[in-house]
Amino acid sequence: MTAWSDTPPPAATQPVVLVVDDSLETLRMLGDALVAEGYVVLAARDAQEALDRFEVAIPDGVLLDAVMPGMDGFDLCQRIKSTPAWSHVPVLFMTGLSDSEPLLRGFASGGVDYVVKPLRIPEVMARLATHVRNARVARLAQEAVDVAGLGTVVLDSLGRLAWRSPQAMVWLGQAFGADAAGQAQATHWLAAARREGTAQADGAQGRLLARHLGQGSLGESMLLLSLTPLNTAAAQRLREVALTPRETEVLSWLAKGKTNRDIADILGMSHRTVNKHLEHVFEKLGVETRAAAAAIAGRLLPQE
Repeated sequence: MTAWSDTPPPAATQPVVLVVDDSLETLRMLGDALVAEGYVVLAARDAQEALDRFEVAIPDGVLLDAVMPGMDGFDLCQRIKSTPAWSHVPVLFMTGLSDSEPLLRGFASGGVDYVVKPLRIPEVMARLATHVRNARVARLAQEAVDVAGLGTVVLDSLGRLAWRSPQAMVWLGQAFGADAAGQAQATHWLAAARREGTAQADGAQGRLLARHLGQGSLGESMLLLSLTPLNTAAAQRLREVALTPRETEVLSWLAKGKTNRDIADILGMSHRTVNKHLEHVFEKLGVETRAAAAAIAGRLLPQE
């Protein structure tokens, strides 16, 4: 990692900003202005150099040129935001494009703000300072949640998984699987919890409950997860019946009076898949009707 030329060793509290632009003039101008404001400055001429800087030191903010040779700023921003360890870093676009399409593309790729070229340095400094400060506060809050061991999830305005605590990652992986398909099912389940207020998933580890805590800025939503372990007797009976975690989940929703179509919507699967799961459940339980299956579910599954 190389900081801006003639920059003294950074103090622990000095924020680090990465400037990405193919123009040396712009890099020098911003570098001088940022150093004068107390930032440690990293510079990159293209997307690959920017990624190399991230591999060495994660900055507190990025000033990113939207139009560059090779990988443009929009694709680079998507790459940053899709990497969990980097996704919290605020990205501000610098653009000389005045129409709305590239601006919308910048926000869609994960940018938090933009400044228009030719740059007005006082405006750039003010916007950057605000986003770096907000990102640091949010990061400290997330680290506090991590230390406390809480199962917390944040969904963005489009229902995508924006952040999850380590405990939430473990519980969601146990309930839905850690592969891409499992993560997609978990995200759909969390979106249902946001829409309905709560959602639950029953599996071999117990009952996972998601509660929607409310909506924050930019349409983000926070959900709190909790796990109620199965009691020993119920766990033993479930092992004897040999229901899969997904079959257990379908049975649980059936016991709550949900129709097959309701269950399909809640769990993010097709109506046909729900029918197939129920066929297996009925066979394993030795029943032929929904009412009989629901009655057994009331004895096997933990109650709220």
